[in-house]
Amino acid sequence: MKRNFVYLLAALLISAASCSFTNKTFDNPDKDKLLIQLISYVLEKGHFNPSEMDDSFSEKVFDQYIRMLDPSKRYFLQSDMEEFEVYRDQIDDQIKESDITFFELVYTRFVKRMGEGREVYKEILEKPFDFSKNENIDMDYDNLSYVSSKKELKDRWRKYLKFSALSSYVSRIEEEEGKKEEDAGYTMKSPEEVEKEARESTLKNQDDFFDLVDDLERKDWFVMYLNAIVSEFDPHTYYFAPEEKDRFDTSMSGKFEGIGARLQRKNDRIKIVEIISGGPAWRGNEVEVGDEILRVGQGDEEPVDIIGMRLDDAVKLIKGPKGSEVKLTLKKVDGTTEVISIVRDVVELEESYAKSSIVKKGAKVFGVINLPKFYIDFDNYNDRNAASDVEQEIERLKKEGMEGLVLDLRGNGGGSLKTVVDMAGFFIKDGPIVQVKSSGKRKEVLSDTDKRVQWDGPLVILVNELSASASEILAAAMQDYKRAVVIGSKQTYGKGTVQNVIDLNQFLSQKNDFGDVGALKLTTQKFYRINGGSTQLEGVKSDIPIPDRYSYINIGEKDQENPLPWDKIDPASYQAWDGYVNYDYTVAKSKERMAGNPQLALIDENAQWVKEKQDENQYSLNYESYRKAIDQDEKRAKRFDALSDYKTDLTYRSLPYEEALMEKDTVLRDRRKSWHENLSKDVYMEEALNILADLQTTSDNKKRLAKVRD
Repeated sequence: MKRNFVYLLAALLISAASCSFTNKTFDNPDKDKLLIQLISYVLEKGHFNPSEMDDSFSEKVFDQYIRMLDPSKRYFLQSDMEEFEVYRDQIDDQIKESDITFFELVYTRFVKRMGEGREVYKEILEKPFDFSKNENIDMDYDNLSYVSSKKELKDRWRKYLKFSALSSYVSRIEEEEGKKEEDAGYTMKSPEEVEKEARESTLKNQDDFFDLVDDLERKDWFVMYLNAIVSEFDPHTYYFAPEEKDRFDTSMSGKFEGIGARLQRKNDRIKIVEIISGGPAWRGNEVEVGDEILRVGQGDEEPVDIIGMRLDDAVKLIKGPKGSEVKLTLKKVDGTTEVISIVRDVVELEESYAKSSIVKKGAKVFGVINLPKFYIDFDNYNDRNAASDVEQEIERLKKEGMEGLVLDLRGNGGGSLKTVVDMAGFFIKDGPIVQVKSSGKRKEVLSDTDKRVQWDGPLVILVNELSASASEILAAAMQDYKRAVVIGSKQTYGKGTVQNVIDLNQFLSQKNDFGDVGALKLTTQKFYRINGGSTQLEGVKSDIPIPDRYSYINIGEKDQENPLPWDKIDPASYQAWDGYVNYDYTVAKSKERMAGNPQLALIDENAQWVKEKQDENQYSLNYESYRKAIDQDEKRAKRFDALSDYKTDLTYRSLPYEEALMEKDTVLRDRRKSWHENLSKDVYMEEALNILADLQTTSDNKKRLAKVRD
């Protein structure tokens, strides 16, 4: 796959040298126009499925850029939009001509409206809010219309600021009530004092936000415009300005400090989309994918409201030096609000590596391997990588008498393709594992050529909606070979594409006046199962689907903007596993067990409630009504506390080599103890082991029948 990309890059360089990028072009002093030309050229020649730049494309870029600038429709007026509308179907033509007239118009107007917004919020926050008034705020921004007058715009600002202040007001009232409960002699602050504090806090948040915006330069807004263009090709194509490229390289190396989470901005909200294994957020186990970050506080300082803030600016607040504390106000996926404290730290690489455990179920001994990602040292593959580590753990588990294996890929976002191919080979004799297709090229079939089978016993692969990319390739291959039973969420994430980062500077001569022009991450290839179907959008559908917290909410590739479509190619030549596995019996037994499991029924009820809360867009600005809604949510949430009380009768233990290490390493001992405790409460792992027992039973029976026939 790497070889194919080298050929692609070489072709781009050759064609660039012979096409439009001449010295005359680079005499143009306008760097923005140069970037438009460079990026559109690389997208056209290098993207797996380049979008046609036509009027339809133009309209999408138009909407996306306006949405990126003003997601909550608090800046632009209807008259602005009518003026911009002239360019709705002209952006494609402007891109082709390296014309930035649309950007200049919108940018200039936005800067003006931002200045007006600063005056508006200061004026509004000078006067107390009346929280006894019955009125609502509609936060379904996509369906809101632009206002026609500055008077209406001011009222939209008023409601937004009142909602922010109300949230702070309720929190402060609850804090006062808590102090009174602890100390009957405590004199509570008056509602007027609390309202003033809440309003002053909102004012400070707005001041901080606008101060951050003031630090932005014209080039920052132009980068946003470029990403409005490239994001129409697919959600993983992205332009990195020079300083962003440096941050990207740092994050890819794993050498960074912070909370260990990947964030995404959607509309005006910052959402957690990935928890990095081994990071502080992962270790604390209080943050989950789908949570929205509302406010960020540094230690005991007043928290800053980050709603509406640029992602980069929010990240600056959240990141920080090792050992410092950050407090996040989260809107949880179930709609409740919670403040959590995280001590920033570096990601502990050891916790991102494969780890294993032994568990007894009755008289049988099973093994569990948890793999957080498909890691690799690109400079030295023979050093440490996911495949070699899993291979070693399998051998260790076999020495302990393992009779069945669960490979846990939940939350595994992918990684190295080579490790996937090598790992799949541990479970089959030989044959194709995955098909890879590049734009305009014949497919490449990546195969296991080693006839050795390291583990030929029962195998269960555990997945969820966050199992992506390389995880999906392994699960799909084992499913197609009928080598393993895949259980978990209804389907995995559905990312079936490959991205590469192209340094745009290589297209320029060393003698140019533009300096560093950044890089473009773009989609260059697509994965296909050996049965011919893509994992794109559809992911891998579990043989035995089990309800979970994310069952009904939008979290996969299909829920991103502009994902590439699902398609299929010719299947590879392969033969299903000739093992003793009775799939129909196993699936039927599992469904029978799950139908009577009250824990799974409660999980499904919780998932439906999470969806219901996420779909809410109307909020009361009346204190009594707002407080009542919060109390009801907290009361409803308590019903689901029982989910964390679940306990199985299974006991997990570390392997002998780790037990020896833990005698000297108390940190490792504590981590493994915590992991084993979580496994003992894990209904999904419990069912995975039940399935292994069923597979083992049917396997034993068939082997005995085979011996009788012989």
